[in-house]
Amino acid sequence: MVFKCKMCDATLKFNAGDSVAICEYCGSAQALPKFEDERIGNLYSRAEHYRKNNEFDKAQALYEEIVNEHPEDADGYWSVVLCKYGVEYVEEPGTNKRIPTVNRTQYTSVFDDGNYKAAIKYADEKQRSVYEEEAKEINEIQKGILEISKKEEPFDIFICYKETDENGRRTLDSVLASDLYEILQKEGYKVFYARVTLDDKFGVAYEPYIFAALQSARVMIAVGTKPEHFESVWVKNEWSRYLALIKNGAKKTLIPAYKDMDPYAMPMEFAHLQAINMGELGFQQDLISGIRKLMAEDDKNNAAKDTVTSLNVEAVLERGFFFAEDKNWERANECFEKVLNAAPQNAEGYLGKLLVDLQVNTKEELRSCGIIFEKNENYLKILRFGDEEIKEFVINAAAEGGASAKEQLYKDAIWKMENSIMPESLVEAQKVLEDLGDFLDAKEKAEECKQRITKAEEKRLEDLYDFNKQLMWQKDIQKCQKALKFFRKNYGYKNCIELAEMCEEEIAALTAEQKRAEEAVLRNAHRLEGKNKYDDNVMHTIDNVATYIKLGMGAIFLVALALSALFKSCF
Repeated sequence: MVFKCKMCDATLKFNAGDSVAICEYCGSAQALPKFEDERIGNLYSRAEHYRKNNEFDKAQALYEEIVNEHPEDADGYWSVVLCKYGVEYVEEPGTNKRIPTVNRTQYTSVFDDGNYKAAIKYADEKQRSVYEEEAKEINEIQKGILEISKKEEPFDIFICYKETDENGRRTLDSVLASDLYEILQKEGYKVFYARVTLDDKFGVAYEPYIFAALQSARVMIAVGTKPEHFESVWVKNEWSRYLALIKNGAKKTLIPAYKDMDPYAMPMEFAHLQAINMGELGFQQDLISGIRKLMAEDDKNNAAKDTVTSLNVEAVLERGFFFAEDKNWERANECFEKVLNAAPQNAEGYLGKLLVDLQVNTKEELRSCGIIFEKNENYLKILRFGDEEIKEFVINAAAEGGASAKEQLYKDAIWKMENSIMPESLVEAQKVLEDLGDFLDAKEKAEECKQRITKAEEKRLEDLYDFNKQLMWQKDIQKCQKALKFFRKNYGYKNCIELAEMCEEEIAALTAEQKRAEEAVLRNAHRLEGKNKYDDNVMHTIDNVATYIKLGMGAIFLVALALSALFKSCF
């Protein structure tokens, strides 16, 4: 059975019985599925197609079908994790390496996800190492996203729409969304409208800001003028995540807003929602009136909820710690925020915030969390506002947790050093070992890692050199241009200067050959056109001759009749 690389889509090469393969093109290690059923293989291929095109909901449904039939297929569970967190692999500039990005941030850590735990349970030792390494990377990305998102101001309304069409032109949806944005802003609401809100975020990942807005917005307006606009990948990514929040109990409202289309052509998921026709007169007043009612109801409820007095601070703290034990980080954070709003110097409140930041369930687990947190802002505030007892507790917890973290960092770096073939991964391992300083033999291992980096870079350069040497002779201009780019970039390596010149000659020859082929096609077309005209003229001439013959035969017949009559009259 043929499997494609999860990251770059190249065909994987592996031996029978292998559970892990390394992509020859991008160097990524990945686990292989265990099934041999052709039907399941087709399902897997379809699911991979959807996932690589960021259609995560469709892909997840197929992966779940696979694990239902093959409940011990570790890679099926891991693929569900990739969909759930919206993991997309992008090429790192200047290398063939693929790095993950997270497009569907969750408050739940990857390590706490049930599908991840199932993948680890059914994986063999090699697969488990691959999953653990990648989960660690995804978890770090997600922590970074959460760190940024928690600093964002909350939004009242999220406008979901398609900005450009397939030709890169601005859509009517975007114009309508812009009008709504202006109106709602004037009403005093804080509105997330990507064209404006993300305008100053050019060059950075948008996910932290989208995630924060989805979490905070009380109302989402999904704008569309065509069914395919509602179903486009990134539009659906937003409204489907918002619906998932509603399904999980969040008090939010999604309002579909359409124009110039059949409302029954909107996504099935909108069937139970009250939609607005933007083509009708007065729709703006109706929309604003509905939003005002929703917001007024929330203001009333929040006024009661946010009243935290000295009499119930302890109760709210206790609830917050209960929510943390249940891994309900959002509700836990709300409780600790309320405590700190009422008592800004409450060290227990900052301790709760520290648990949420680190996603650690209880205070006691800080001692074994395996995370270095001495620089965390909430930890520093505990030291600033806490009494001696709580300060002593967190200082000891940081020391103990840091020790286990160093041990884990050391193990991870050694594993990466011994198993990775990519220079970038080895550089990361070297940095970790250098930062560990005198911990065990970290200094010696860092030096060994440095030597491995040199060898890995030499090996990769050699592999790329061989690959591009083959690429330049494949009678393909684009491939030859890619090889030329490599040889120019590495002029000082082996005979790259000579090969670059040969590439230029080959490109010129292929271009000339392509031009000759195009001219030949054009000549044949002209020749065929001329032949058709000649054939038409011949047929026209034949028709004329036939006509003349017919006319001549008619004249002869008439002369014969006349002579016959004359002959009869004479006798």
